[in-house]
Amino acid sequence: MRHTNIVSIYFTLLVALLCQLFPWVGQGIIFRPDFVLVAVLYWLLRAPNLCNVGTAWVAGLLVDLATGSLLGQHALSFTITAFIALSYQRRLVLFNTWQLAGYVIALLTIERVLMLLLKLFAGDENPGWHYLWPILTSLILWQMMIVIFGGLTRPRTKQ
Repeated sequence: MRHTNIVSIYFTLLVALLCQLFPWVGQGIIFRPDFVLVAVLYWLLRAPNLCNVGTAWVAGLLVDLATGSLLGQHALSFTITAFIALSYQRRLVLFNTWQLAGYVIALLTIERVLMLLLKLFAGDENPGWHYLWPILTSLILWQMMIVIFGGLTRPRTKQ
């Protein structure tokens, strides 16, 4: 794997926050991936010494402040998801591509269910099944990040 520095991590998180704030209209809002969560999960699993649960909490607070949602709901869901992601991070070297994709789908599903519960407790209505579409689009974004920034489990070959 290539060496990772803290500047590239925070630059990626800033770009993800800007993509999250992009004004999506029509059906695009239903399919919008969770850019910040995918970036946080990628860097949590790729460089846990530089990106940790605290980073996920701060990123969640920034998403809460930027989107005008209930303060702390994204922070709580990002933090719980990051904790679960880090608890199995050492085992990822044994995962193949499909197992890693299944792991990421599980993490994204946990975050969406947590957000749904928090929204229901806050008094919002049940959004229906379309609420889960961002899991699939976030997985596509995850695969794009692996292609752009490099894989998590494949070692770099020396030539």
